Amino acid sequence: MTKKNAFNRRSFLAGTTAAGVFTVIPRAVLGTADQPSANNRLNIASVGVGGMGSGDIRQVPTENIVAICDVDANHAANSAKNFPQAKVYSDFRVMFDQQKDIDAVMVATPDHNHAVVTMRALKLGKHVFCQKPLAHSVHEALEMAKAAKEAKVATQMGNQGQASEEARLTCEYIWSGAIGPVREIHSWSNRRPDISQRGVPRPSEQPAVPAGLDWNLWLGPAAERPYHPCYHPFAWRGWWDFGTGVLGDIGCHNLSAAFKALKLGWPTSVEACSTHWSAVPEITRETAPLASIVTYRFAADGDRPEVTLRWYDGGMMPPLPDCVEPTRKLFANDGTLIVGDKGMLLGHRLMPESRLQEIGKPPQKLPRSPGHYREWIDACKGGPPAGSNFVDHAGHLAAVVLMGNIAIRTQDKLIWDAEKLQFRDNDAANALLNPPYRQGWSLT
Repeated sequence: MTKKNAFNRRSFLAGTTAAGVFTVIPRAVLGTADQPSANNRLNIASVGVGGMGSGDIRQVPTENIVAICDVDANHAANSAKNFPQAKVYSDFRVMFDQQKDIDAVMVATPDHNHAVVTMRALKLGKHVFCQKPLAHSVHEALEMAKAAKEAKVATQMGNQGQASEEARLTCEYIWSGAIGPVREIHSWSNRRPDISQRGVPRPSEQPAVPAGLDWNLWLGPAAERPYHPCYHPFAWRGWWDFGTGVLGDIGCHNLSAAFKALKLGWPTSVEACSTHWSAVPEITRETAPLASIVTYRFAADGDRPEVTLRWYDGGMMPPLPDCVEPTRKLFANDGTLIVGDKGMLLGHRLMPESRLQEIGKPPQKLPRSPGHYREWIDACKGGPPAGSNFVDHAGHLAAVVLMGNIAIRTQDKLIWDAEKLQFRDNDAANALLNPPYRQGWSLT
């Protein structure tokens, strides 16, 4: 830990889920679940309804679900039972070509298809809710933010915790000076390998494609490979061609509040160590590592000192702060610890206890959110931008998070050129900023 910090901190940085929308408009203007708004209900299409997507569309009961699209006919049929009025599609391109009454789109495909679906929607002037980590590559995240700004539509990334009370308290504690200048952030997640399969080579077996699954459409812009159940329907997250590992999966949840509170821009450098250090290329080029530690460094900005952000997964953890009893299990599952010169935040909880007793609750500076999904619906109907909209927050957050995966894959210390939006003197790393699409697919 840095010697600059007067507060003893073998500890680490506390994020929470995320800091959310900071403006609220009256429900009387935009309506409630019992009384739709004067602007009428939105016609919403959902693309990818096998997992999170099926839950997403149940979170917008004030609106009309008019289209359901999934490359797996079984997933589409199951979801359509709840929305008998919705038309069902397997190809989102056909859906957009044929159905002209769509106002907004919710995207919950595997990561590698987020951008191609979202960009088509944005270019058609549709509002978009897209699951985290928004994109599969740094280039995609930046292009999606740019397209959203040009389209002037309402957007929201699916890092739901950014709308929480805890996210706001995190910001308010930091802004009030309760923990002093922040110099370190430490964030972790311990997703099991069965949730996010990692550290394994590509399977050699080639089982038959299940009935009802359009495997070619599932692949989308990814390179061709045979179907295998280790990809679909659930375990695609750890495969580089389809997912973004544990960092991509959880980083946008854990780090949103810290990025907002500290106004973190581009890191000056990013580097990583992982269980891939001695793995063969047949593993490293296919899947994320079983465990990794990623270090980002952000230059000082105004009154904010230099910040070091460390990410841990696969059981890797920061050391316990000195103010915590040695036997206490402080770091479990997912979390963030934000360390300042005068104290620290574990999630939104001020530590040590003596500091909490001294400070109490911080002054409220942020309006509270009507809810993550409600933020987006209100924004679609002319309200303020949602808290994790692509332009102001989600595009940048996702891009920085995904830079960490490039450090994992190259095993180099990468120096970022914020003007050119590329790494200095590292062709291999720069190639991973914008991996090629399969022929026939593009963002245009």
